[in-house]
Amino acid sequence: MKHFLGIFGVIGACLLGNAACAVSAGTVGTNNSARGVSVQTTTTSGNLRGSAGQAAAYKQNQRNTYYMVTQLDVDSACREKIYACLTDYCGDVTVVPGQRSSKCQYATESELYNYALLCLQRDTDVLLPQYNTNTRTGVNGMNTAARLCPSYVQQEVMSYLSMANMADQLSKSHSDLCLSRRQELEAAMACHAVALAYGNETSSMLTTQLTDACGAGVPGGSAEMVTRFSNAGNVGANIWGWAEKIVSLDMNKKGEDWQAAVDAVLASYTNRMNLACGDNLQLNTVSHPTGSSEPSTLQTAAALIVGTSFPTTTQNIENPYENWSVYMEVTSMSEMFDYNTADTVVKAALTNASTTQNAFLTSAQMDSMQTAYKRGTKVFIIRDSARCYMIPVAVLTSAEQSLVAQSFANCISK
Repeated sequence: MKHFLGIFGVIGACLLGNAACAVSAGTVGTNNSARGVSVQTTTTSGNLRGSAGQAAAYKQNQRNTYYMVTQLDVDSACREKIYACLTDYCGDVTVVPGQRSSKCQYATESELYNYALLCLQRDTDVLLPQYNTNTRTGVNGMNTAARLCPSYVQQEVMSYLSMANMADQLSKSHSDLCLSRRQELEAAMACHAVALAYGNETSSMLTTQLTDACGAGVPGGSAEMVTRFSNAGNVGANIWGWAEKIVSLDMNKKGEDWQAAVDAVLASYTNRMNLACGDNLQLNTVSHPTGSSEPSTLQTAAALIVGTSFPTTTQNIENPYENWSVYMEVTSMSEMFDYNTADTVVKAALTNASTTQNAFLTSAQMDSMQTAYKRGTKVFIIRDSARCYMIPVAVLTSAEQSLVAQSFANCISK
């Protein structure tokens, strides 16, 4: 009986003190395996137990995912910084007409590059907030625009210039001045055809035809346009041309190279439209015959006076490619920053074999240039993304020089 009561006493004591028994039986150090069974718990640096460590890891993963989705990478962050600098200096790029008349409308690449660098050097704020640990205790740390972004300036300045140029062209092409110049050029092209067709007719008939084609009643036409085409080949002709008219008693006769003079008038209207619209319309005219083997009226009259016949002019060799253009335009694959580089590229393209490797021109371009040179092309207009160079490869007549100069007034010439 005593033994029976003793057993129940021990069981009751254990039931009343089950918490104490559990603590003494289950709590051992994680590093001590001397007593009982070792219980492993998931802990973190904050002595968290159970699933607290997993929750902290999940929270950190969510934070990293948030930064990855919402925060920018270095390239994008620097792009925003540099564009903000350029916008502060020049104004935002817009296609609204009249709103780009800022001081950067004619800014050079070096000017924008220098300003962007100076702007970034003053920016010592944190560039990427998710990597901000190295700047909390120090100033001008590694994670700043001043340290990370200068290598992106050149790329972003070129992108900014490209956007500004496209916006400028778009606003120009939709402006009222551009539409007016387009109508003017259409009328001038009509008058150009009439002037070439009726150039040797009487002045009154030529003026009548021109008035119908591009007179004051025609959209884009004007009395000034009629006068310019009517007088092409007369005003500014050489003295021998005027003497020829006086001797022959034919004041309606055009002077020498009058077709080229008519082309030059049309070229001036083409250039006006290009400047107003930001376009690159080319006037591809043909070469006109400029000589005759027959003695002129002036030579005949002089021969009758002195009793000696004048020799005829040299017979022109027939050119099977007389309709070939005087100039040819070529686009370079690489930038050419000065005239000497452009001149070297053109001369190399004309002298080297067309299969020669070239960083500026393709084999097809070099072959076309060599063919054009053989057939009478005298000037090559070579362009890159921002510049235009006029490279002559043969001696130009005054009429050809005037035509090319008016057609490509914005190109750089030596």
